[in-house]
Amino acid sequence: MVISLLDLLALIVFILSWLGYTVFARRKAKTTNCIARVMHQQRIHWMSQVIAKEVRIAEAALLANLERNIAFFASTTLLVIAGVLTLFSQVEKLETVIGSIPFAASSNHALVQVKLVLLAGIFVIAFFQFTWSMRQYGFVNIMIGAAPLDKTGTDKNALGYARQMAVVQDQAAHSYNYGLRSYYYSMAAMCWFMHPGMLIFASLFVVYTLYQREFNSKAVIAITAAQAYLEQNPAYHYKDQ
Repeated sequence: MVISLLDLLALIVFILSWLGYTVFARRKAKTTNCIARVMHQQRIHWMSQVIAKEVRIAEAALLANLERNIAFFASTTLLVIAGVLTLFSQVEKLETVIGSIPFAASSNHALVQVKLVLLAGIFVIAFFQFTWSMRQYGFVNIMIGAAPLDKTGTDKNALGYARQMAVVQDQAAHSYNYGLRSYYYSMAAMCWFMHPGMLIFASLFVVYTLYQREFNSKAVIAITAAQAYLEQNPAYHYKDQ
């Protein structure tokens, strides 16, 4: 048998923890303040400020900085994928290294390849997410260049355009976030090389870490408080319901 029942259970827990948390976070963000929700509100206000400016160099510089960060991860992911694929030709040496670890569970040649396939698949997903995020930020740049000018903040069409710019930027940020989550779960997947029990523990630990950072971190509290001050400003046009 290529994979034992414990290995199969660990793999199922890993997949369910990743997909389950993604669905949970997306739904909970609709009713609870979290990084995704409060940053979406900030983006709406940012884009509503953009249409009041004739010169938008600062916005272009900020978006370029975001794109550079994502480009770094995208290029790094390609290098990681190349490294993982190289390991397919060194499976026997990898088995020897794993076997030298005292607490590592024994695994056969085929199982090691399955683990490498999982790891490679995770980074392929991350690459697609990062590159899609880069493209969407490029779309935002074009939309900012085409944005109408409304210094009074009373043009409903201009404000509607600003909200749509924020939506595109929000989708770009989500893709970036999904790419980063792939890196988190790749850390858990590497634990499978040691022992399937470690994969289960690491998967649940990643879920706990993501939840704490996205819903209960000090950053969320501070940004939520800042949003409350922002909404008291008469110049603030949107409030996410």
